[in-house]
Amino acid sequence: MVNSPVASYLYVSSFFHKSFMEVNEEGTQAAAASADVIRGASLNFDKIDFVADHPFVFLIREDMTGMLE
Repeated sequence: MVNSPVASYLYVSSFFHKSFMEVNEEGTQAAAASADVIRGASLNFDKIDFVADHPFVFLIREDMTGMLE
């Protein structure tokens, strides 16, 4: 967290993530990019802790058909 009195008025309004993964006979190739938008607010929101400390499933879904790869 940011140690500033202004930090209590900041929040993440949007988060975007795009990833690519290719697996073939020669190996695996992957890339990822993330971006977020931080905004100021005049209201105080309750803090929500997000903890990712256990295994999870990573699925890739094709947009047009909805099929999982």
